[in-house]
Amino acid sequence: MAEQALAELLRGKGAHVDPLACVEDLSVEMATRHLDGFPHSIAELVFHLNYWMNYELRRIRSESPKYPAHNAESFPPASAPSNAQEWDQLRRDFSWFLAEYAKFAKSSTHEMQREIQSVQEGDKKVSNTLESVLWQMVAHNSYHFGQIALIRRVMGAWPPRAGGDTW
Repeated sequence: MAEQALAELLRGKGAHVDPLACVEDLSVEMATRHLDGFPHSIAELVFHLNYWMNYELRRIRSESPKYPAHNAESFPPASAPSNAQEWDQLRRDFSWFLAEYAKFAKSSTHEMQREIQSVQEGDKKVSNTLESVLWQMVAHNSYHFGQIALIRRVMGAWPPRAGGDTW
């Protein structure tokens, strides 16, 4: 049951908006637009999401990715993406990462309890089972897609073409 909820939340079912729907209909101009009072553009947030999904996926696969010295390392240089092709690639990467996480969300109960190696000191203080890493990713993505939904509302670009709550 929890695995089904996890898979659904990764793709925006239930209380969450579909993350792909939030970005699939945005032009590079809209995605890279900076609004007063918001520290990041939508494209920068998608880059950040991809960064952390890649980082955690590498941990899940028993690699040892380097933990960034500062959060700023998980955001792109100010000029990225600079064109529609780069924006399209960010979205394709995001879709791919979500699909990979959805596969892990269907893991057996035994696999969900597998310990994921900690690569930084802060990780050693919290649960590091596969299940906990997946739930953390759902929470992280949800937080940032709330920001993306708010930015889209401020820009007058809500709801996405695929739909979304307007209340």
